[in-house]
Amino acid sequence: MDIEAYFERIGYKSSRKKLDLETLSDILQCQLRAVPFENLNIHCGEAMELGLEAIYDQVVRKKRGGWCLQVNHLLYWALTTMGFETTILGGYVYNTVTSQYSNRMIHLLLQVTTGGRKYIVDAGFGRSYQIWQPLELISEKDQPQVPCIFRLTQEGEFWYLDQIRREQYIPNQDFLNSDLLEKDKYRKIYSFTLKPRTIEDFESENIFLQTSPASVFTSKSFCSLQTPEGVHCLVGFTLTKRRFNYKENTDLVEFKTLNEEEIEEVLRNLFNIYLEKKLVPKHGDRFFTI
Repeated sequence: MDIEAYFERIGYKSSRKKLDLETLSDILQCQLRAVPFENLNIHCGEAMELGLEAIYDQVVRKKRGGWCLQVNHLLYWALTTMGFETTILGGYVYNTVTSQYSNRMIHLLLQVTTGGRKYIVDAGFGRSYQIWQPLELISEKDQPQVPCIFRLTQEGEFWYLDQIRREQYIPNQDFLNSDLLEKDKYRKIYSFTLKPRTIEDFESENIFLQTSPASVFTSKSFCSLQTPEGVHCLVGFTLTKRRFNYKENTDLVEFKTLNEEEIEEVLRNLFNIYLEKKLVPKHGDRFFTI
């Protein structure tokens, strides 16, 4: 695997030697804007592989995306190759339907230490919940970013990531009650501990997430990509474009229902994805908001 090919894939052209917060932020933002958060393999009849060589081949060579277990694993490799002090952590995702965090460790995130401070780095949550910059590991401090205000809170050994969201303006009134819309202004995202993990700790979850009928990832096909102004999301046949803070404290959210031919075109033009096998778009009934 070639780190320079990774840098070319994400469009990173700055320093390879400065192991500081600015470099860390630049790499995170470059990956977010180049590598989609997506599970399309599942809905093309292919596996979501966990091995680093397979992930590198998918993301760097084939210019695809992946879910957190893949894109954050690749980011871990890139940062450690550069020399950053990086640790894999495991997270438990909040379910607003049950008002509980998952009892399975289904999210992979990273802790990076630089300049004597610890940060949470995560390129694999997507949609409007995605952090754009590293979050300093400090409890109960509002950390404003372009997407929203993020906040980390520590309770015992557990840390909790929440966000304070803006209002949403949806021009197309037909989608005001869409099940894809986030309804809460204050949103819990996930919890985690600082216990170091390895990729092997996620092997059973990787199988569960792509095979179980209880998994949102088998229920829905999705693809999201951060843009300089917001985020594009494709869920099933529904395309959304979000522009953060298009006017004071309000996000603009535009919806469009696509047909099968349009989906292929959108994947190419908006997400730079060229699939090798036929995608079967799926909306499903599992809760998943954009």
